[in-house]
Amino acid sequence: MCDDVMPLGRQYFCKECKSKIVYIKEPICLKCGKELLMDSTEEYCTDCKNRAHEFESGRAALDYGSFADSIFRFKNKGRQEYSKFFARALYESQKDFLRLINPDFLVPVPIHKTKMSERGYNQSELIADELSRLSNIPVISNLILRTKNTKALKELGANERQNNLKKAFKIGTFDVKLKSIVIIDDIYTTGSTIDEISRTIREKFDCKIYFLTITIGRGI
Repeated sequence: MCDDVMPLGRQYFCKECKSKIVYIKEPICLKCGKELLMDSTEEYCTDCKNRAHEFESGRAALDYGSFADSIFRFKNKGRQEYSKFFARALYESQKDFLRLINPDFLVPVPIHKTKMSERGYNQSELIADELSRLSNIPVISNLILRTKNTKALKELGANERQNNLKKAFKIGTFDVKLKSIVIIDDIYTTGSTIDEISRTIREKFDCKIYFLTITIGRGI
């Protein structure tokens, strides 16, 4: 979290930062998994009540606010080793959810070839591979391909995100019948990326689509 030097060993966090880890706790939105206010009697967050999503439902492990810097280093600064903790946190918090939905495959959100060339790796694929090792659910990385080098979504509003992602994906060379899949990503904000991927997949496959992300914002 703080990126300070640690003693040799298997610990992921210093003592000070260990107390700052914020896992997503119930009550949560039954659609996107955002944490709701403790006294909330609602089943869905405001966003999911006002907007129809293309996926069945999804869950996340960690609060984005507490891990924003860590996610940035994982995504943009070559810190691929973070994938082991993130995948473990996702598996431990969501293994019951995975057993419930019983997916055929994990599908990492693809990145454009330009970003792959710049970054050298796909952070979502790293998470999917680690999660597959823990859950024994296979990964398919060629089901969906990214054909458009989209702008960073954090710079855009909700409507701009949707327009930015139009025709950004296409189905790859994969021809197996699917019953259900789980899309894997690092951050869930508005769900625009998951929605667009789900929409593209449903053009060819009649299957249930769920998602898991490392982090997610708070719902109201």
